[in-house]
Amino acid sequence: MSSTASRVALVKTDDRKNGVKTSLKTFDINPVKGKDVLIKPNFNTADLTPGSTHNDTLVALVETMWEMGARSISLGERSYPLTHEVMEKKGILPVLDKLNVKVIDFDNLEDEDWVLFKPKKSHWPNGFKIARPILDAECLISTCCLKTHQFGGIFTLSLKLHVGVIPTSRHGYDYMRELHSSLHQRKMIAEINEPFKPALVILDGINAFVDGGPMTGKRAKGEVFLASQDRVAMDAVGVAILKFLGSNESIMKPKIFDQEQIARAVELGLGASSPSEIEVIPADEKS
Repeated sequence: MSSTASRVALVKTDDRKNGVKTSLKTFDINPVKGKDVLIKPNFNTADLTPGSTHNDTLVALVETMWEMGARSISLGERSYPLTHEVMEKKGILPVLDKLNVKVIDFDNLEDEDWVLFKPKKSHWPNGFKIARPILDAECLISTCCLKTHQFGGIFTLSLKLHVGVIPTSRHGYDYMRELHSSLHQRKMIAEINEPFKPALVILDGINAFVDGGPMTGKRAKGEVFLASQDRVAMDAVGVAILKFLGSNESIMKPKIFDQEQIARAVELGLGASSPSEIEVIPADEKS
């Protein structure tokens, strides 16, 4: 394995606090020390994990970021229903307040805080907008779930998580409608990821959807946590785990790097371009 391989830490666990701490310890970097950290969770809806980020995962992540020397911690999100309502339903707001985490509700951003990108050769004919806090983040930490996506995405891991950084019709144009009605949806998902780069991605795979998703679906016990700096490597390993658990035809049949989200992300240079460029690092013998 070359020294430039994309590393993915893997922890077998059924405990979220252990999953966060051990995956970060295994990955063995500290991108947050002295930095202003922005966490992007999976709060598309308030559905039970893996429908959304588990509160315990978020608490463990925040506590660990403070321990690692973060200067400040914020959480930024745009949900499918009203973001504030989703957070209230999850009961996470008083928890974040107690942990000294500032909440940035993308629903409340001014129009000038949605930045337009019009990449060449994009499958977004008129480009797309991204929330300025994501672009300005000194240290972006993204945390996703392990699940399939029945509405055209096929899977929703670290690349698809970032659909939550583009606006809904609440800010005028309905980018979500454009995305979900396009034949190029999976390529467009990858393209959203081009203008920014998380410092770290954490995947909570203790519970998984192996069919259905992203809100509800056929559940399976994944009992795994992953950590990586590479969204392509993260999604490749995530899809491999879905295959291992036994998933639907859209997951089981294609080769992992033939999946359109992953193939387009590779074309854009967002991460590992083949399985040989990924190094999975188990935390211990059990992992």
